[in-house]
Amino acid sequence: MTSTPAQAAPVSSGSSAPPAWQPVAAIGVTLVLWASAFVAIRHLGHEVTPGALSLGRLLIAAVVLSALLARAPRSRLTRAEVILLVCCGVAWFGIYNIALNDSERRIDAATAAMVVQVGPILIALLAALFLGERLTGWLLLGMAIAFGGVVVIGSAMRGDGGSDLDGVLLALLAAVTYAIGVVCQKVLLRRLSGLEVTCYACWIGAVVCLPWLGDLGDVVQHGSAGTLLLIAYLGMFPTALAFLTWAFALRYTDAGKQSLTTFLVPAIAAVLAWVLLDEVPPVLAFVGGALCIVGVLVTRRKPRQS
Repeated sequence: MTSTPAQAAPVSSGSSAPPAWQPVAAIGVTLVLWASAFVAIRHLGHEVTPGALSLGRLLIAAVVLSALLARAPRSRLTRAEVILLVCCGVAWFGIYNIALNDSERRIDAATAAMVVQVGPILIALLAALFLGERLTGWLLLGMAIAFGGVVVIGSAMRGDGGSDLDGVLLALLAAVTYAIGVVCQKVLLRRLSGLEVTCYACWIGAVVCLPWLGDLGDVVQHGSAGTLLLIAYLGMFPTALAFLTWAFALRYTDAGKQSLTTFLVPAIAAVLAWVLLDEVPPVLAFVGGALCIVGVLVTRRKPRQS
């Protein structure tokens, strides 16, 4: 890999930050695509094994991102960056995907989404401990309100399948690995580009999922065209594109604050299911969605200067 002088120094948020609307728009794209992934994963859950689904979407994303990276500047990685990339790729791109996919086979999607939203809370705490980010009163209040909204949505949209302990524990594992991955990614983005971090992490995650290569081969041979198209969609959009827009925004935003915007994902997923699948959400889901929006807005409040 070639070293690029322009990327050798840490990003200066004051001199190189883009217009304020761009990170906000990038987060919006990410949230919509991630919400759509919950619907697609639920649809594929009983046709494709968790490992095969994870491997398929990661391989597609890795190939797409590699094609983009081949024409972009690349940095020579330090030993510390390699370690952080491995942690990010194994935790967030590998274990997270497998755990989330498997949990949605055991528990309903609303419960899974609710448990996974423990992740943003963990990210805020880890960012305060290891990245020096502030845990303000507004941040804590907004976190509580938004998580309450997620609980309301989960209660309103819980299906008849119930929740078993293994499914809940898998969703909790997904939350923990998501938190670890985001904190590692935030450190990496101080010097590396979002394209580099996302591409390398996708390949690392794909290696983690290689034990399910045989299952993926069966899906490619015997799966329907709709199944293959959905896997391709997951790879190109909720993975390749959404993780790129997430990384772009994270480069200029506190990890704790940005992660709390994902409290909106269950609400967006409910709206997408309503529009695309004609599944009308219960009234309580709208109440929960409103609480999520209020909570996220509260987290954006700045404390008074003393």
